[in-house]
Amino acid sequence: MINTERAPASERQALPDVPHDASSADSRRARWVLILGSLGAFMVFLDTTIVNIAFETISRSFHTDTGRLAWVLNAYSLVFAAMLIPAGRVADRYGRKRIFIVGIAGFALMSALCGLAPGAGVLITARALQAVFAALVVPSSLALVLHEYPGPRRHIAIGVWGAMAAAAAAVGPTLGALLTEYASWRWIFLVNVPIAAVIILLGRRQLRESLDPRETGIPDPVGAVLVAAIPALLSYSIIEGPSRGWSDSWVVAGFVLAALTVPVFLWRTSKAARPVMDLSLFKERQFREINIATLLFATAFFGLLLSNLIFLQTEWHYSVLRAALASAAGPVVVTVVARSTTKLASVIGHRPVLLAGAVTWALGCTGFALSVHASPDWLGHWLPWTVLTGLGIGLTLPVQSGAAVAKLAPAQFALGSAINSSFRQLGAVLGISLFVALMGTGGLAHFHHIWWVFAALGLAAGPVQALPGRRAGSRTPVR
Repeated sequence: MINTERAPASERQALPDVPHDASSADSRRARWVLILGSLGAFMVFLDTTIVNIAFETISRSFHTDTGRLAWVLNAYSLVFAAMLIPAGRVADRYGRKRIFIVGIAGFALMSALCGLAPGAGVLITARALQAVFAALVVPSSLALVLHEYPGPRRHIAIGVWGAMAAAAAAVGPTLGALLTEYASWRWIFLVNVPIAAVIILLGRRQLRESLDPRETGIPDPVGAVLVAAIPALLSYSIIEGPSRGWSDSWVVAGFVLAALTVPVFLWRTSKAARPVMDLSLFKERQFREINIATLLFATAFFGLLLSNLIFLQTEWHYSVLRAALASAAGPVVVTVVARSTTKLASVIGHRPVLLAGAVTWALGCTGFALSVHASPDWLGHWLPWTVLTGLGIGLTLPVQSGAAVAKLAPAQFALGSAINSSFRQLGAVLGISLFVALMGTGGLAHFHHIWWVFAALGLAAGPVQALPGRRAGSRTPVR
């Protein structure tokens, strides 16, 4: 998708290049592009978790149950995941700056609709539309950044961009709590409007247009629908299973249709003129393993994030703000270590860092399961495990973003990153659905089960992404 080779003279305007000896003006522009691209990614990834803290508040406001309100979270994650990959190709076809600005503007408009929603149905619909524009922002922002950072500087830029995305997901609940407590849950969405306005204003002046003249048409729309249908069917069956019964015909049908849709999607992808996903990328072992690990870890991460906030509000009877502040140590740790871990991974390789992250995460979840009881004890039985899980997140999410594309050709960076982000969002859908299914009628015992499940899922991500690679004729370990 992004060609870093020297372009012919006829294409120089479409594919600007920044040489290593770039002028100070070019350097300043590159920094602005990184700031704006990272801020755009921060804003859209923030909305994957900022709603979590207000889950109970919105439920009471609309007088709806947990199962239905889960779709406020899942509608965003499902559409986001399905649209990320085709959105990257749309940006290549019609211009990365243009699509980035359109994405930011549309995201702001749909955020306003979310904030003004009169009921759960409108909110769910607005969240799905919000995710469409969020998907336009992510690959276009990364593509703009990659054009400004050639050679060895590129990995640093990817690390910063990935760290911002990870930090956004981690700090979302705390910011959401502050807005809910001192304003209204509606400001969780409305706050995006002024931020988007600033990005658009600066972006129109600082960003340079680029596109790929070789891209024509749009990606296969049928493939995009199938990408969304598989996790949507799984999510429906997982959420509805406990209430309807696992043998209910609708629940069984959801699982069966999800399984049948997988080969249909693979067949469609192999036959489409412009497939929604380039399956040849999965021939690269590291890319394949990191994406599987991303799905596992994201399932655990997003599920635990929601479950802990619900636990503090329902079992320890904390207010919205107090629940967020009680969990704030984790996001602080993520923010502090995220960028450092990407640098560490570039020195010692991603495998030991990701394995350490999985083990640290599992220890934190195990601590919750073994030590948290009905009587509140934040300092002794909550804070240590919050710090450990935060460290596990900081060691994992930003490093996965860089490792996923590290072995791909430069022209595949944006597409590879979009696929990795899609797997993360699919993990969010599964994690939230698992929480709803395991939660049942509530109670401390259910939360203990939830913590054990998410400990196992996060730990499972470690071996998948930490096995040494094998390259024929090479004695150098693959990082």
